[in-house]
Amino acid sequence: MPYSSRTYSGRPDPALTLGEALRRGAAAHPDSRLVLHSPDEMVVTDLARTHELSLRVATALAERGVVAGDVVAVQLPNGLPSLVAHAAVLLRGAVLLPVVSIYGTAELAFILRQSGATTLITSADRAAEVLDSLPYDGLRDVVAVGPTPPAKSTPWSTLVDTIPDARAAVDDRDPDDIAALLYTSGTTGEPKGVRHTHRSLLAEIHSMPNAPGQGGAYLNPFPPGHIASLGAMLRTLILGIPTVFLQKWDADAALDLITTYGVTASGGVPFHLAGLLDAAERSGRGLGALRDYLVGAAGVAPVLIERAHAAGLAAYRAYGSSEHPTITSGRPDDPLAWRAFTDGRVMPGSEIRIVGFDGRDAGPGEDGEILSRGPEMFVGYSDPDLTANVITDDGWLRTGDIGRLDENGCLTITDRLKDIIVRGGEKIASKEVEDILATHPAVAEVAAVAEPDVRYGERVCVFVVVRAGSTFGLDDVRAHFAAASVARQKTPERVVIVPELPRTPAGKIRKQPLRNRLATSA
Repeated sequence: MPYSSRTYSGRPDPALTLGEALRRGAAAHPDSRLVLHSPDEMVVTDLARTHELSLRVATALAERGVVAGDVVAVQLPNGLPSLVAHAAVLLRGAVLLPVVSIYGTAELAFILRQSGATTLITSADRAAEVLDSLPYDGLRDVVAVGPTPPAKSTPWSTLVDTIPDARAAVDDRDPDDIAALLYTSGTTGEPKGVRHTHRSLLAEIHSMPNAPGQGGAYLNPFPPGHIASLGAMLRTLILGIPTVFLQKWDADAALDLITTYGVTASGGVPFHLAGLLDAAERSGRGLGALRDYLVGAAGVAPVLIERAHAAGLAAYRAYGSSEHPTITSGRPDDPLAWRAFTDGRVMPGSEIRIVGFDGRDAGPGEDGEILSRGPEMFVGYSDPDLTANVITDDGWLRTGDIGRLDENGCLTITDRLKDIIVRGGEKIASKEVEDILATHPAVAEVAAVAEPDVRYGERVCVFVVVRAGSTFGLDDVRAHFAAASVARQKTPERVVIVPELPRTPAGKIRKQPLRNRLATSA
C-alpha cells in the first residue's frame, strides 16, 4: 500500500507563479544577506539589491524580444550574475534552463537543440566559443558575462544598466506552465531534460516546514544546473534565507565562511560533508555555528553521519532526484540511528510505494523498487518516450532505486536497480558492500560495481581511494568482511586502488566509467 506523510498546511498559494513569489520574497526580506564567494572575489549584497538587478535584466530581456514561454539558458558558475540571471528569467515568465558550467560545446549543443533555447547567458569565454563553433543555429541572442564580450554578443553590462520597469519585466504565467528545464548530469547516457512547473518548484521549496537555514544562514556548495542548487537559490530569493554561495568547492574556504558569516546549516553530498569534517579536524577549531547538515544526492555511509554526530553536527540523510527533488528527509532532532541508517520519512504531501521484485507491494522491511508521487514531482522529460518509461498510468514515478520502509515510516535506500550485483543468481546490494568498507580506517572512499565473471556471471569489485599513509588490499577486505559477519559471497573479490573516483559536477560518484574500465580489462 502507498505510504504517505501527514499533509503540511504551509503549502504555497495554488495561484502563485515564481515571478510573483520572487516579488513577494524581495518585499518581505529586503535586508536578507547574500554572500557570493569565488577564488578571486567575495561579493556581499542583500535581497533588495539582487531583486532590483534581476528586474533590470528581466526588462532588458523583454526589450530584446524574450517572451513568456521562451527557453533561456544560463551557463554560469555561482556568483551574483548567475543568481540575477536565474531570477530575471523567471520574472520575465520565460523557461529557465540552468546548464552545468563545466559542460563543453557538444553537451551544450545537445541541450540547446533539444530544449529549443532562444537565448544563452554565459561567460565571455564560452560566448566566444559558442559564436565561433556551436553546432546549433537556433539562438537569437548570446549574452556574455565578463570584461571582454566577443563581437556579435550582448554585453551583460548593458542588461544590468537597463532602467527596470516591473510592468515590462514581468510576464506571469499559469502555475502549471513549465518554469524550468534541468538537464540531469546523470551517471550514464545523454542528459535528460527534466520539466518542472511553477507549481512543482514552489511546492518543493515549501515542502519542509523548517527549511535548512531558516533562523540562521545557509551554505550552498552545489553548482548551478543541479536541482539542489536551484532549490537553494529559490529558498534564498523567496523565503529570504541568508545564503553563502560557493563558486568552487574548497573545504577550508567553506569552513572559514561558516565561521565568518555564522552559517548554521548546509547540505551536500558525502564528498562535501567528509571534506568539511576533515577541514575542521585539520584546523582544530571545530565547525563554528554549523549544527544542521542535510546529506543526499549519493549513497551515504552510516559511519559518516556518526562521525558528524561525534563532531557535534546533526547530519541527516535525504532522498530525492531531479524528477522528484525531496521524497524523504530526516530531521536534525531525529534519533542518531534514524539519521545514520535511514533516509528519513516521507515529505509532507508526498507518497511512496515499495514494489517487490514479484510486482506486488512489499511489506515493512522488504526490499523493492521505490515509486513516488507528490506535488514536487516533475511533469515529464523533454523526450516523451523517456517519460513513458518512468511514469505509470496512475502517476507514480518509477525511481529505479531499491529500498525498504521500517516500522517508523523511515525509508532506507539499499541500491539502484542497475547497481545490483547478481553473483551466481544471488542479488548483492552494492551500497551494503560500500557501507561495510567505509568503516575500515584505511578507506577514504569506495565504489562497488559488478565485474563480469565466467563462473558466476558477476562478482563484486571495489574501487577504493586509500587514506594518506595507509595501505589496503584484498587480504584487508577479507579480514574486514569476516569481522563484519556478513555472507561470504558479499565479500569483494577484486580491489582496484584509484587516486580518486569519477564524479558528476554535483559530486555524485559516476559508476559507469568504472564498469567500462572493468569491461575493457576483461
